[in-house]
Amino acid sequence: GILQHPDGTVLKQLQPPPRGPREQEFYNKVYDSDCCDSILLELREYLPKYFGVWSPPTAPNDTYLKLEDVTRKFNKPCIMDVKIGQKSYDPYASAEKIQQQVSKYPLMEEIGFLVLGMRVYHVSSDSYETQNQHYGRSLTKETVKDGISKFFHSGYCLRKDVIAASIQKVEKILEWFEGQTQLNFYASSLLFVYEGSCQATTVRLSDVTLAEKRGVPKALLSGGDVLEYNNNIHVINSTENGKIEASVSKGLSKFYALHKKACSKRHHSQLSLKVENSEQDNVWKSGSCITQEHLNGNVLPQLEKVFYHMPAETKESANVEVRMIDFAHVFPSNTKDEGYIYGLKNLITVLQNILDN
Repeated sequence: GILQHPDGTVLKQLQPPPRGPREQEFYNKVYDSDCCDSILLELREYLPKYFGVWSPPTAPNDTYLKLEDVTRKFNKPCIMDVKIGQKSYDPYASAEKIQQQVSKYPLMEEIGFLVLGMRVYHVSSDSYETQNQHYGRSLTKETVKDGISKFFHSGYCLRKDVIAASIQKVEKILEWFEGQTQLNFYASSLLFVYEGSCQATTVRLSDVTLAEKRGVPKALLSGGDVLEYNNNIHVINSTENGKIEASVSKGLSKFYALHKKACSKRHHSQLSLKVENSEQDNVWKSGSCITQEHLNGNVLPQLEKVFYHMPAETKESANVEVRMIDFAHVFPSNTKDEGYIYGLKNLITVLQNILDN
């Protein structure tokens, strides 16, 4: 397993030879301080940072790789491990090893990737849902799209912002693979991480009242400035004293969670939604405002229609990490890694289909 070091890194125990030394050699080569190979220097962007090896004082013969904890900056990290490539065995594997690996997931060659596990935070229940490797191996060509979409569902909604950002990250890794013929990767994974919790910034606006019961007033600060925050997604609730409380969320799921919270606390309040993207004096609007009296939690389908046409900047603003991990089977090569490229392209297609549908 992976251990957490008190200094904020993670420790991965070195596997028995030849796998452990091979992975250590890979990291040493990529992170060599004298490295001037542009291909390897770019590769660093897609890996966890490497801080050498570490051994506990009580067991100096136990060696660990000291790596960046990619999940550290997240409050409620949602994590998915996807093995990439058409073959999960390397060119030097025995016939027995090949048979063993193929039998674990016969569809690997056709699908090009395998979900090894996921852990998803559900805002609705304030709990994690975990799926292990058996879940991934149960997925077929027909069910793999729905199987992966589980990872991007908050319990309230599909995190389209996270999917869009994930696609961009995977496409960058694909570009790197298309441009290199030095290394071939087997049984290596992509680690996906995104923020599952919904922390919204709440701003109380003083001396502003509802101009019209069903209208959306201009959100003004006391100084007269228009409230602008993250593409101006404003959620304006009328409060009991008639004042305006503008809760400004940082992303789609955060807005949805905020809305749900409003539903549960203010069943008879009024919610107006205004979506703008100001560029000088030009304002992008969602068409019409959504007003729902006697909130009952069924407004999400309407919100989904509005957010489906969100500006691209908002979709791409999600805090997402996609890193390559597990390098016990990386070998020198003089050709493109077609198996890994096939897996990346297929994964991008599946993610794009989830986003589009």
